Amino acid sequence: MENQMNVSASPHIRGTMSTSGIMRLVILALFPAAGFGIYNFGIRALYHMLVCVVTCVLTEFTYEAFADRPVAVGDFSSVVTGLLLALSLPVNAPLWIGFAGGVFAILIVKMLFGGIGQNIVNPALAGRCFLLISFANRMTNFVCDAYTGPTPLEALKQGETVDPWYLILGNTGGCIGETSALAILLGAIFLLSFGIIHLRIPATCFGVFTVMLIFFGGRGFDEIYLVQELCSGGLMLAFWFMATDYTTSPITKRGQVLYGALIGVLAAVFRLYASASEGVSYAILLANLLTPVIEKVTVPRAFGRRH
Repeated sequence: MENQMNVSASPHIRGTMSTSGIMRLVILALFPAAGFGIYNFGIRALYHMLVCVVTCVLTEFTYEAFADRPVAVGDFSSVVTGLLLALSLPVNAPLWIGFAGGVFAILIVKMLFGGIGQNIVNPALAGRCFLLISFANRMTNFVCDAYTGPTPLEALKQGETVDPWYLILGNTGGCIGETSALAILLGAIFLLSFGIIHLRIPATCFGVFTVMLIFFGGRGFDEIYLVQELCSGGLMLAFWFMATDYTTSPITKRGQVLYGALIGVLAAVFRLYASASEGVSYAILLANLLTPVIEKVTVPRAFGRRH
């Protein structure tokens, strides 16, 4: 009995890259979108990022200190949550909005469920949806010094046309980090090149969303219209950086395809038929909640036969 082995908790096969290493690469991948947001909207965008990141880090540190748990803020996951939350805020929102969203995302969504790897939905998205529900007027007011007209997505909803190049480059109104499709795509390519994310989930999201627009958008296969829809709103940032979250997305290959398809369908339905301009955040949160079911029905079957 003295020679019994102590078996650690799963997973027993581990990768070579640490959690902090992965999170640092995600932060670097968000730099193009964050940098362009500061360039596009001014120094106030940087203030939002600082408030959200500091709030998320301090909330996690305070909870772990008072709960007598190991302090794990060095894994940088709270930094990623704060940065993603800041990038999904309108620049003219009061700074306390980021504080409220950061506390909710870390304390309620992450830490009370057990910390990193235990949350059932994406904390940054949950924080954003909490703010949209609680402070709808402040979260949907995109008028600022740089842009006073409707956002591209609102213009498309009203039947107006938007120059696709403005959407690709990002010289438009909207949330801080969601205007430049090019900046987001550069970050996504960075993550793909390091193997941090795989193409399976975002490709399925974009593919199913596009098919839904072709059949139900009322414009058929209109390339300009499809580019306008794909590059406007929070679609790009959500599909590349939030839908691919390790904790809240399936681990099976078939499950990831089903998960991506579900997000694509829901995002298209919300955008085409809902009263709000954008619904991709709610689409991903609903898919997050269904992830355990998706994994259960898509787990590979073992070879052999049971008698």
